[in-house]
Amino acid sequence: MGDPQFDLIIIGAGVMGSSTAYQAAKRGLKTLLLEQFDFLHQRGSSHGESRTIRSTYPQSHYYPLVVESYKLWEEIQAEVGYNVYFKAQHLDIGHLDDPSFRAVIENCRKHGVNHQLLNAEQVTAKYSGKFNLQEGWLGLSTEHGGMLKATKATAMFQTLAHKHGAVLKDNSKVVDIKNNGGEVVVFTENGEKVRGKKVVVTVGSWANKLIKKIRGIDLPIQAIETHLCYWRIKEGHEDKFAIGGDFPTFASYGKIYYYGTPTLEFPGLLKLGVHGGLKCDPDRRPWGQGEMMNDLKKWIDRTFSGVIDTTKPVVKQACLYSMTPDENFVIDFLDGEFKNNVVLGVGFSGHGFKMAPLVGKILTELATDGKTDKADLNHYRIGRFQRISKI
Repeated sequence: MGDPQFDLIIIGAGVMGSSTAYQAAKRGLKTLLLEQFDFLHQRGSSHGESRTIRSTYPQSHYYPLVVESYKLWEEIQAEVGYNVYFKAQHLDIGHLDDPSFRAVIENCRKHGVNHQLLNAEQVTAKYSGKFNLQEGWLGLSTEHGGMLKATKATAMFQTLAHKHGAVLKDNSKVVDIKNNGGEVVVFTENGEKVRGKKVVVTVGSWANKLIKKIRGIDLPIQAIETHLCYWRIKEGHEDKFAIGGDFPTFASYGKIYYYGTPTLEFPGLLKLGVHGGLKCDPDRRPWGQGEMMNDLKKWIDRTFSGVIDTTKPVVKQACLYSMTPDENFVIDFLDGEFKNNVVLGVGFSGHGFKMAPLVGKILTELATDGKTDKADLNHYRIGRFQRISKI
């Protein structure tokens, strides 16, 4: 590759880095996207069959980001010529005693989201008896749900980035970044040295390792190994759970957060999982059996009245979360000697995929313009961890 000059170098080609490469190249920037493994590898957070997209959140500041992302997903898939976003209703369930579920309801009202607050009998009627809610629980139904094809979406951004002129290079692990008189020099494990005006770091669960190397600071971003599980629907009930019908994407608030989607990628198999997992080193994965599996089985049996076979998941896919203590993203300048020349987009905490089109646009704007009007970055600043550490 020699020693070329790029306007923007993006480190990490998961969905966030690939989206950023697309947005940057579309703006006419000379763009380089680097990935430490093969493109579309299965060692991070952007692979697999599907992710949920929903606008309901306990945190108010995510709602406008998701709403804008819905629009961008449709625009970008129209540009590439195939679909990665599939529409569905969304259902949140919980008890009013649960503060997160209560916050979801309050935020729907705050943002004027068209929604229905349903008791257990009304949930049963609306969804043709598919959900069996616990006593005293309620359902919050909205039209803003859906599914995203994960690997396919990441590939879409890479395809379009290349179409707009970006250079894509995998198996190029970045081992150091240096400031060089207003430019940034990126060093790879292969011995390559690349100069860029600006750098965006989107390395997921490897964020803390790289940032500690280049800046000497510890970010509280913890890699978590989680599992996406698909369970067999018992014979005669398969069509009731298919996407395109009345079965929604859904989330269950309580001591454990459960989630699920309609059947799409594997006919006859329902994706049901737990938000959480085991702490790990992303370079020394346990590749374990999954956390809270017995709790999940009991919840499935109770919620779906025995029509899902919980003997064991038929398909199980391991995935990494890069968790922050407050589960908010990290979108900020690295600062220090790099000032505004290195931008971080990390710590997406297992819920960022749905916002990837907008995050890519935000990171591109921060790198090129030094600012963005797409989000209030006070929620995502590095400085909040310093405040936390003083408590």
